[in-house]
Amino acid sequence: MAFLLSCGVPDGLYARYAEESKYKIARHVLSELDAMGEEGYLIQRRLVTEICKLRKVPDENVPDRDAALQALRWLKELAIDQKLHIEEQQTAAEARTTEARRKQAALAARAQKMEQLRSTFSAMAISRDDPQARGYGLEDLLAELFEAHEITYRRPYRTRTEQIDGHFEFKGFDYLVEARWRRESPAEGDLATFKVKVDKKLTSTRGLFVSLIGFRPEVVLEFTRGISSNIVLMDGNDLSLILEGHVSLVDALDLKIQKAAQEGIIYFPLARRFEN
Repeated sequence: MAFLLSCGVPDGLYARYAEESKYKIARHVLSELDAMGEEGYLIQRRLVTEICKLRKVPDENVPDRDAALQALRWLKELAIDQKLHIEEQQTAAEARTTEARRKQAALAARAQKMEQLRSTFSAMAISRDDPQARGYGLEDLLAELFEAHEITYRRPYRTRTEQIDGHFEFKGFDYLVEARWRRESPAEGDLATFKVKVDKKLTSTRGLFVSLIGFRPEVVLEFTRGISSNIVLMDGNDLSLILEGHVSLVDALDLKIQKAAQEGIIYFPLARRFEN
């Protein structure tokens, strides 16, 4: 049983014939694998590969050991001749090739998604939608941006007392999101209210406040005066640089978090990254 399962034979398939003799189990399993198509074929190749690695008969009670060993030799010769035997080196190379193709496809899909998000953002920027509609659009755009970078993201939700615009996990910390697209920049009270939301959660929780209009320096200065902060700020210019591909979302978050943690700068415009 252990041998078959280690080669990828499904538990349920083996269980259907577990009470029969070893010969009948093998015959039924191979027949079932035939009917599974490509998936079954790959499992059969794995079985052949592992059997070909044997240097002795696994069952010491076999009636004719010499005949069993000869059968193993014939199987290996046949497997090599028919190219059914998977060499370990070849398998590793195929795995690397498959992984490289997967990554390339993921990058291509992300690039296509980023192009769509850029177009959406540009259309939103010149639209005449009311502030509430634009706010909802920003929430959706942020969710798709994080999902495109394979960062676990929860879309807007409500608790019994609060509206949360989003949540994501990043390098061991949870982040609440506040997303705003209004005519006026956030006041000190807006930042304080968001900080209260964050502070009410577990101590490992932080916050990302996204305001497309930006933040007034004097407001940020007054907000951070004499207190520790567990939130970082992002504005529309930051978001544009990310969507245009000048800086990745992951690098942008890393830089902002690093500045906040090491220097207490919660509002670090990404454009400064390109200054000499």
